[in-house]
Amino acid sequence: MDEREALKEIEKLRDEINYHNYRYYILDSPVISDAEYDRLFKRLVETEERFPHLITPDSPTQRVGAEPLGEFKTIAHTIPMLSLNNANTPEDAREFDEKIKRFLNTKEDIEYVAEPKLDGLAIELVYADGIFTGGSTRGDGYTGEDVTLNLRTVKSIPLKLIGEKLPLLSRLEVRGEVFIPIKAFNNLNRDRGKKGEPLFANPRNAAAGSVRQLDSRITATRPLDIYCYGTGTIESAKFKTHFEILQALKRWGLKVNPLIKICKGIEEVIKYHEEMEKKREDIPYELDGVVVKVNRLDLQDMLGALTRSPRWAVAYKFKARQETTKIRNIEVGVGRTGALTPVAVLEPVNVGGVTVERATLHNQNEVDRKDIKIGDWVIVQRAGDVIPEIVTVIKDRRNGNEKPFKLPSKCPLCGSTVIRNGAIHYCTGGLSCPAQLKEGIRHFSSKRAMNIEGLGDRHINQFVENGVIKDVADLYNLNKENVTGLERWADKSAQNLIEQIEKSKNTTLPRLIYALGIRQVGEHMAKVLADNFSSLDELMRTSYERLMEIHEIGPETAKSIITFFKEGHNRKVIEKLKKAGVKTAVSGQFGAPIQWMGRVSSLKDKQFVLTGTLSEFTRDEAKELIENLGGRITSTVSKKTDYVIAGAEPGSKYDKAKELDIKTLNEAEFKRFISS
Repeated sequence: MDEREALKEIEKLRDEINYHNYRYYILDSPVISDAEYDRLFKRLVETEERFPHLITPDSPTQRVGAEPLGEFKTIAHTIPMLSLNNANTPEDAREFDEKIKRFLNTKEDIEYVAEPKLDGLAIELVYADGIFTGGSTRGDGYTGEDVTLNLRTVKSIPLKLIGEKLPLLSRLEVRGEVFIPIKAFNNLNRDRGKKGEPLFANPRNAAAGSVRQLDSRITATRPLDIYCYGTGTIESAKFKTHFEILQALKRWGLKVNPLIKICKGIEEVIKYHEEMEKKREDIPYELDGVVVKVNRLDLQDMLGALTRSPRWAVAYKFKARQETTKIRNIEVGVGRTGALTPVAVLEPVNVGGVTVERATLHNQNEVDRKDIKIGDWVIVQRAGDVIPEIVTVIKDRRNGNEKPFKLPSKCPLCGSTVIRNGAIHYCTGGLSCPAQLKEGIRHFSSKRAMNIEGLGDRHINQFVENGVIKDVADLYNLNKENVTGLERWADKSAQNLIEQIEKSKNTTLPRLIYALGIRQVGEHMAKVLADNFSSLDELMRTSYERLMEIHEIGPETAKSIITFFKEGHNRKVIEKLKKAGVKTAVSGQFGAPIQWMGRVSSLKDKQFVLTGTLSEFTRDEAKELIENLGGRITSTVSKKTDYVIAGAEPGSKYDKAKELDIKTLNEAEFKRFISS
């Protein structure tokens, strides 16, 4: 056999094996025996061994794993993999539906796609010219770990797409859930037990741990499977509904859950949820609910997303699994905002495959309402199958030795007075309280706040415990000398941190507001405030009445903001930040607005679409810049789009913009546009 004949033979064998893999792993309907499949595979291996330079990454022989990695690299998602808000009851589901209808200004039934919600690990697969080229975990939704080598070993993930009308000349990003079926999980744990290896707590942990192995040869031995549930970027293929996308994925050889159903209105969704919950124990993989998505893509685009979740989808959870255990003690935790939280210390109990030893009691009202005492026998559940909580006390099992519980009048960490605000008790120690100080710095420096890279938990603990930092503003007083004076700090690492802290001085108003850690002010609310106040100084001077005029701000949030800025400790820290040179892009050193690149709020209500690769901005940076100037980012090009910003290799969105005669800007034009 010469090379030309070998190439022809290899291509023929690969096509045959890919087809039989599809029949076996995707359709669960093989058309040849295992022995015949093995002969085909052996023939391919032998031919590739004779002509190793003909081996390609998409060959079926390349699923065995590779040499271990030192660490995972990261991959940025071109479209964020957002998390979903939860619905726990039929009333919650109906409320979700009502919000959709109000937003769309319609009384007509909405068509939804209902999908089983697998309890696995969310991943993204990337195909170029129909070939699998990369895969990553969800991570923080914006960047994930590069687990390409591991995902190559999952037999139900095709290395090469099949079928007609493939998006062969473009990029296809597929989102899915990797999991381990229950029977395979039990077999895996049985084998590990025989070898004296520690057992996995549940199928989800086993799947996540397997995908995140640095040695992909270990991943190749694990019984991983996948169901694909959607797409990120998808070029050169057009769809009208989410269900059409799922059908296309099936045609292209990707595994899609057969239990997915189109529902006409929310009542059909609720009925589907009830049916799936009844079948839960008979389904061969772990489920924790149903995902509900608006089917029409144009409606999804109109609904858009909040900071962390789309408006057009919700996770409708099943009832949590419950167990009985005893409360050994009740401890008090102090959070970043100073809130005191009672936490039950439990006799360890297995709930849904997870050992539970602690459960939140939320607040004193909950303790009193449920009449919880130290020593009680209780029913505990994992709310949404995740967070442990106590459902009820088994009062018939009381013997008289139980002890009532009340939150203390003094903070258990700093001794400051504890006050009550509504249902919550707060430590008045502010940033002098160790718990609030460490958590406050951690929040202040986090990626979505001031974004100080390299300042980890260990460093924060070290700075606080050594008295180097007494509030967040002290970060800007750090210098190389007082950092290198601490253990395990070298000149280079200290200099890198100082540079990152210096870099963080130039930020945006929403980031700064969010970084302050005001109770009830998350990322979205910080942006709402920045949209309504031109500077931090103006926000600090505002009144409760002015805040209540803003559509998205309610009484509790307004009260929290006013209380925060009236507190002398907080104002002192803000003054220190100002003196340290912290400033926002729009408002200078918290004072009157300055023209940032000349166009403050000049993009208000304008819709932008990003496509292609930008060289001087990340997608997050470009998105944040546009939103800070009043614009809005959407994922698809429509007649409502005002501008398309096109980087390198822009794809079909650029073509669509030309077709609709929408203004397109390259990166240089975009920079001039926002500077004019």
